[in-house]
Amino acid sequence: MYIKDLSTKKDELVTLKGWVHNKRESKTIVFIVLRDGSGMCQCILAQEDLGESMFREVAAMGIESSVEFTGKVVEDKRQIGGYELHVSSVNIIQSCSDYPIAKKEHGIDFLMDKRHLWLRSKRQWAIMKIRNTVIFAIHRFFQNEDFVQMDAPIFTENACEGTTELFETDFFGKSAYLSQSGQLYGEAMAMAMGKIYTFGPTFRSEKSKTRRHLAEFWMIEPEMAFYDIFDNMDLIERFLRYVVNEVLENCSAELEILERDTTMLQNIARPFPRMTYDQAVRIIKGEEKVNGMTTLETLEEDLKKTREGISMLEKDIEEREGIISAGGIKKGQVAFHQSKIDQAKQEIKQLQEDERNIPQWLESAKNFEYGNDFGGSDETVLTRMFDVPVMVYDWPHAVKAFYLKRNPDDDRFARGVDVLAPEGYGEIVGGGERETNEELLRSKIIEHQLPMHEFEWYLDLRKYGSVPHAGFGLGLERFITWICKLSHLREAIPFPRMMGRLAP
Repeated sequence: MYIKDLSTKKDELVTLKGWVHNKRESKTIVFIVLRDGSGMCQCILAQEDLGESMFREVAAMGIESSVEFTGKVVEDKRQIGGYELHVSSVNIIQSCSDYPIAKKEHGIDFLMDKRHLWLRSKRQWAIMKIRNTVIFAIHRFFQNEDFVQMDAPIFTENACEGTTELFETDFFGKSAYLSQSGQLYGEAMAMAMGKIYTFGPTFRSEKSKTRRHLAEFWMIEPEMAFYDIFDNMDLIERFLRYVVNEVLENCSAELEILERDTTMLQNIARPFPRMTYDQAVRIIKGEEKVNGMTTLETLEEDLKKTREGISMLEKDIEEREGIISAGGIKKGQVAFHQSKIDQAKQEIKQLQEDERNIPQWLESAKNFEYGNDFGGSDETVLTRMFDVPVMVYDWPHAVKAFYLKRNPDDDRFARGVDVLAPEGYGEIVGGGERETNEELLRSKIIEHQLPMHEFEWYLDLRKYGSVPHAGFGLGLERFITWICKLSHLREAIPFPRMMGRLAP
């Protein structure tokens, strides 16, 4: 019997197996929140039902003890999931103590060192459940669209975009690289199957510790024969909308645990703004208004509200600390006020970070140089003006990959597209239409100083039945980070790998 199915067993006797997630006790009753992987349930264990000896053993158990409870399922809308278990018998599988992750706040380095245990926490459980829903929805979307799932190799002799960000390894005496993308192989497979998608791990050795970077992450990369850039954008929009709606429909409890305001996610039903690089630059620099405001005006207003928010929270903390220090209130009230103080301090930390960042974003927006790629601050400034994902296409070809097709009407631009998530989360999708002209592709390989002999097989695709085709890549962890509104990618994957982090 699993906790998620308790609603089907109202007033019946069932047995649950799981771990002690939380516990509070009195002289004759112990309240345990049990988790079994499918959900959580409050279990009530009374001395009169268990007997004095077993009750003492239950009371002595620590967090994460493993147990088997048998009892009656009772409906109670106030409890997690709407049901609780009135326990009549107990089998203690393992009683443990001194669980290292306590209720107190731990530093992120400590939690990352204990990632193998941190995954058991309520918040991390919710994130992993959402990740699972996203992965399943991705497969279902492409299968419903008649795509064929295929697999690209992880060991490659060539790089999609140069070797500066690749992990080099020895492959039986020959240099090989861990794949940064399966896209080139995806093109070959699309020429055989029409529409394909790959879903696998990819690797970047970029020496970065920002919240947007991992050294190992998962990519979804579809490739479609007979698609141009506009067909590609239509598919991307339909795809993202489908997956987000699946999360909204199936993960309401998990989103609530994360305290995720779903307004932005619900906006996915609206059309995505599509703009050229030129227009996006004008908006970033404050030269074009969106809904009557420029980016510069919006950021100035954000800075003002941020400072007001910090002031209000500091005042609230001062008042609550005064109430506690004055005494004369119950322990429960003290705990309530202290909880609000701790929460306010966390909110202040975030606002203070915004207070530091906004002036930098303003400066970056004012001084953005036309022709550059967008950095994280540029993406944040642009997406601040929209409450749905934004599509930016037709980029200066110099800042995009060698395999992208030039705009036939203006060859200064490559037919690439980036999808930027709102709320400051930046790029979640990158893609575009592929170059089909063999000679142009050869010239781009030379321009990017890539070894021609390693791309002869790729050039063959342009010799034999070349057709217009396009594709994109979705970074799974970046997508999940936005859906869950996380502050760092490291929470979006079970065991993150990044510079300085190889264990556990």
